[in-house]
This record gives sequence, structure tokens and C-alpha cells, in this order.
Amino acid sequence: MKNPIHSLVAIAVFAALAVGASAQPAVKIAVVDMAKLYDTHYKTVEQNAKIQADDQKAQEEVEKMNKDGNALVEEYKALNDQSNNPALSAEAKTKAQDAAQKKLEQIQNKQREVQTFIQNTRNSLGQRLNTFRALMLEEISKVATEVAKRKGATVLLDRAGPTAIGISNLIYADASYDITEDVLKEVNKDRPAGAATAPAAPAAAPAAGSSGTPALTVPGLGGTKK
Repeated sequence: MKNPIHSLVAIAVFAALAVGASAQPAVKIAVVDMAKLYDTHYKTVEQNAKIQADDQKAQEEVEKMNKDGNALVEEYKALNDQSNNPALSAEAKTKAQDAAQKKLEQIQNKQREVQTFIQNTRNSLGQRLNTFRALMLEEISKVATEVAKRKGATVLLDRAGPTAIGISNLIYADASYDITEDVLKEVNKDRPAGAATAPAAPAAAPAAGSSGTPALTVPGLGGTKK
């Protein structure tokens, strides 16, 4: 005969497992495009515009510094020509050579100044952008989670994020699962009147002095690196 105590224990265990399983909420998935939410957020638009404006100012400053440096180059060339003028006395040639050498040192200092300014500007703008992006993604994630919970979702997936092999985490999802537009309305509900609604050009790689900037070129020396 089967032990009645063992039977009761088995029934109790089964009942406990059944209760535990039923306590788990049914899985309901929601999908969101975090990249779109970040790019179209009014704060992102404003931040990109600010960084682009600062980058433009930096490029203008680099052009000014290079203009000053190129003036030094012209002075150096004139002194160098004097030192090679056969009509001058040996003493005059020596003075011109000494002056040319000092001018060359000023040019080299200007080159280093330009490079340091460019690098510092890139680092500063890049850090600003990275810090802003991290804070914004955290803020957007919280709003997206709140919207997903209101819709009864138990799992929220980002359709924009790449995996380790470079493809989206989400291969396919029915459009009815996508709550991006709902979250977009939520994150932009406090947008100030008159704020830009279209995303500004991405400012992901600030590069002061990266285009259209003259370089200091000295005979026998390389120009400033971009």
C-alpha cells in the first residue's frame, strides 16, 4: 500500500509548483527604437546645435591662428632670402640667419599651439557629447519603461541596438508591438514653444580645424597636422 504521508507530500509539492508558476505574469513584449527617440528628442536637437556652433567657433579660431602663423612664415622667407643675398656682407648675412632661426622657432611654437588647441577642442566637445548622450539615454529609457508598463508589457526590447556581430537585437517584430511613437510623444511633451522639431545634423565627431583650414607650411618642414 502506498504511504499516505508520501502521497500528501507529493500533492503539496505539486500544488506549490502550480501556484509558483501561476504567480509569474504572462509575457507581453513591447519594442522601441532608442536611436530614433534619442535623435528626435528636442534636447538632442538643441545640444547638437550648440556643439556645432562651438565647433564652428573653434574652426574660426584655428584659421585665425594659422593666419598669424602664415604671417610669420612670410617673415621667415624674407629673412632667409636676405641671408642668401650675395650682395650682403658676411655680418649682415649672419644677422639675417639668426633672425630667420628665431622666426622659425616662433613658427614651430605656433604649430604646436594650433595642434594643442585642436586636440583640446576635440576632447572637450567629444566629452560633452558623450556625457549628454549617456544622460539622455538614461532619461529616455525611464520614460520608455513607464510607457511599456502602462501598456501592460513585461519585456521591452530596443530594435536599434546592435549585437556583438553588428546586427540588430531584434530580427522581426509586428508593428503592433512598437511603442516608439507613444514614447516620442511622452519625451517631447515638455518641448518649449519654438524649439526645433527636426533633428539637427549629428554632431558625433567634432573636429575643429578639420576642413578648409590653412596649414602652416615652412620650407623644409611639414605643415600643421589636421
